[in-house]
Amino acid sequence: MKVFSPNEIAETAAGNKYLGVLVAARYAREVNALRLGTSPYGPEKLTTRALVELSSGQIEFRLVKRRRAAS
Repeated sequence: MKVFSPNEIAETAAGNKYLGVLVAARYAREVNALRLGTSPYGPEKLTTRALVELSSGQIEFRLVKRRRAAS
């Protein structure tokens, strides 16, 4: 099992370790939502795989501004 440092995650997530963890968690949820047996990762933990892909630059993401509720 690989251990990721906050600095390693921050380098690939626009300089913010918290954003990196949020992106990896969101990616892991998306992969988990695939039908059972269609995951390309097999028995590997999805969060670990997401962090590996994020730290290697394989995940592209963009920030979208939150919509404000109409008052």
